[in-house]
Amino acid sequence: MPDSQPSKNTRSSDAAHESAADSAGLSELREKIDLLDKRLVELLNDRAALVVDVGAYKRGSSTPIYAPHREAQVLARAIGNNAGPLGNRTIEGVYREIMSGSFALEQPLRIGFLGPVGSYSHQASVKQFGSSVEYEDLRLIEGVFTEVRRGHVNYGLVPIENSIGGGITETLDALDRNAGHVRVYAEIQINIHHTLLTDCDPARVRRIHSKPEVFAQCRKWLTTQYPNAALLPDASTSQAVKTAIDENRKAKEIDAEPGSAAIASSLAGEIYGLPVLFSRIEDNPDNITRFYVISREMAQATGDDKTSMVFTTEDKPGALVEVLQVFHSAGVNLSHIDKRPSGRENWSYTFFVDALGHRDDVPMKGALEEARTHCKELTILGSYPRSQRIL
Repeated sequence: MPDSQPSKNTRSSDAAHESAADSAGLSELREKIDLLDKRLVELLNDRAALVVDVGAYKRGSSTPIYAPHREAQVLARAIGNNAGPLGNRTIEGVYREIMSGSFALEQPLRIGFLGPVGSYSHQASVKQFGSSVEYEDLRLIEGVFTEVRRGHVNYGLVPIENSIGGGITETLDALDRNAGHVRVYAEIQINIHHTLLTDCDPARVRRIHSKPEVFAQCRKWLTTQYPNAALLPDASTSQAVKTAIDENRKAKEIDAEPGSAAIASSLAGEIYGLPVLFSRIEDNPDNITRFYVISREMAQATGDDKTSMVFTTEDKPGALVEVLQVFHSAGVNLSHIDKRPSGRENWSYTFFVDALGHRDDVPMKGALEEARTHCKELTILGSYPRSQRIL
């Protein structure tokens, strides 16, 4: 046989030899990874030992276990030290879990959220606080405020604004009712992707359950795909999944045609066993919801903060303009403004404003003092670190 045509046995031997070489190379790399993993665990536990000491100090001085300004410093430093190849989101995710474990060492934390499990508020809570703290399904947004105010949970997480649907009215109303007792302590942002879930024939869907704000975020899609379906509000998206399952089960029990669906996250469908029919049905693929972390404590300044306030104006022409002009003259940027009926008298409104800066910053402090002279009431809901990234 010519030298240019190696025998079958020779080719098999070469392949086996290459496989052995590859295996040896991979084995060497994996041994290096194993050594680094050992060092990482040792370093994490060295860090944890210091955290235990920090926890003992905090308990002795009544310092909050979760401090948003410190969280912002740790994350900024970690991301600033990142030279790759890991992305910043990965580094942040790792550090959030490290901090979650640290909370558990310092003092067990209980976080209240709008449930049931699988809701967007639940997902946002876990992304913010990690897997080492306790979570409490409080069923209603008002319930989150109530339990934080009573001290039954350490912190609560509530949705405040969606990039498509705007302000969350339940949260705005609860902020107004609890102003002065519960404070905005931090904010986070997460991407929201809605799915239509059902276990019935897609053509038979007659009822769709979800939060009212979710229907607004999917209005165009629903108008096109299910113009005749009844849109039925529920307490949360994950509760909507449970409602749809229950209605379809009852229909099958009496040999009726099931016709209920829910709009929620794919995670909620996985948890409760309702199949995804259509994914990403939100009208804008860049759909973001902003959440507040609420607390009885006040957050310290970081140099990149927001201040949220609620106020009612005097009943006179131009009263709102006068208040807003105060912040303009002070050079304070207003990043969000919303209004709700005051509930005190007809055509009287309460305004919710987010301003860039901390309440203790000199320009903000002066603007707040002057703004009060143009208001019937003005209450600072909280000053807190501005969210830098979408989780």
